[in-house]
Amino acid sequence: MEKNWQNLISIDPDIRFGKPVITGTRICVSDILSWLSTGMSFEEIIEDFPELKREHILASLAFAAN
Repeated sequence: MEKNWQNLISIDPDIRFGKPVITGTRICVSDILSWLSTGMSFEEIIEDFPELKREHILASLAFAAN
């Protein structure tokens, strides 16, 4: 991944109660992880949320692993 997750994920107490979100959106990292855990593919997530890109999903996984 050319960008690291720190550039793609932000935490702001005024957005989603301070949960980690994809920067510039209100989509929580935990939402993305939940969707993946239910079997949604990257493509399905991106289709449902076109503001997301593959690198955002990978950043969410890297965040969780960290």
